Amino acid sequence: MPMDALLFAADSALRTLFAPPRATRPCPTPANQLGLQELSEIERRTSGALMRVNHVGEVCAQALYTAQALAARTGNRDGAQQEALARQLEAAGAEETDHLAWTRQRLDALGARPSLLNPLWYAGSFGIGLIAGRMGTSVSLGFVVETERQVEAHLASHLTQLPPHDLPSRAIVNQMKEDEARHAKEAMHAGAAELPAPVRAVMRLAAKVMTTVAHTI
Repeated sequence: MPMDALLFAADSALRTLFAPPRATRPCPTPANQLGLQELSEIERRTSGALMRVNHVGEVCAQALYTAQALAARTGNRDGAQQEALARQLEAAGAEETDHLAWTRQRLDALGARPSLLNPLWYAGSFGIGLIAGRMGTSVSLGFVVETERQVEAHLASHLTQLPPHDLPSRAIVNQMKEDEARHAKEAMHAGAAELPAPVRAVMRLAAKVMTTVAHTI
């Protein structure tokens, strides 16, 4: 089992960083197609930068969920409980793969590129996820809750920054926001522990660094 888990983690990393992501759900579309307008160059660049940040967030999400599932399967705790945790993390990660595909599609449509630092973001997030996963089920789930809460707030802020008539980007961000909120609730119901305030503060600081850099690089 540990070798299978390691191979799965390696495959996930390669697919996230080097293969075109494939969504299992259709990309969200604007409710009112008649409201679509062509974006100006400034608006296109604004949307492109914001969607690049969102794409980086999904690269990080793949790393976090994969690392936490790996930690669950290679730990020395109760096998059945850890396998259930790993499956829950992988289910959430599958929806995050949809987000990864949607944000990449939108980047392409806007003529924008992904972050040049995606391998670095992935590696850092994988390390953080592995540490969180090694600290036990309740802490690992608590990390999911806090991460998703921060991502949900981040996406809400993007809805105030995206051009009002960039309806395709807004539809994607809205659906992502709903999914992240649900992932947090599922983790809470599964027995997540509340993380200490200093840990939450460090997570916010790390996210701020990532979003600031990914906005342009």
